Amino acid sequence: MPDQEYTDAIALLKADHRKVEQLFEQYEGASASAAKKKLAHQICVELKIHTAIEEEIFYPAFKGKIEGDTLDEAYVEHDGAKILINDIEAGSPGDDFYDAKVKVLSEEIQHHVHEEEMRGEGMFAQCRKTDVDLVALRDAMLARKQELMAQEKSAGLPPAEPRAVNLQPA
Repeated sequence: MPDQEYTDAIALLKADHRKVEQLFEQYEGASASAAKKKLAHQICVELKIHTAIEEEIFYPAFKGKIEGDTLDEAYVEHDGAKILINDIEAGSPGDDFYDAKVKVLSEEIQHHVHEEEMRGEGMFAQCRKTDVDLVALRDAMLARKQELMAQEKSAGLPPAEPRAVNLQPA
């Protein structure tokens, strides 16, 4: 059943962006370790779900229809975030660099969101100029998002899996 709360796929993704931005703001204002851990987990879950629906449904719909570099960079940016997400999920606020990891993740996401939402030449602007049905895409993305949210509630989500970056020992 389509959800009319979001007019199309891009509106859904932008709503996700705003939610994560609010969670990062709440994290910055938190001082108690338990509150930070809970907020960091919420951020990580939101980002895992968001990157999954983008990588599984949204980005493939635009392959060959928008600038290839735009999509390639988005996948690599996601992988950088996934590395931090997994590290944050494995740690706790008392660990060295924990707050720094959350801060850098926030900065990476800000950059990524800017590139997607930039007027005129950003990814979303390019996507709007194609013939892709953004409403049908929204429905597919919402269905997948609901599956992932149910999985998080029942068993938790697995660690985020990088797709473009091959982690190599130095």
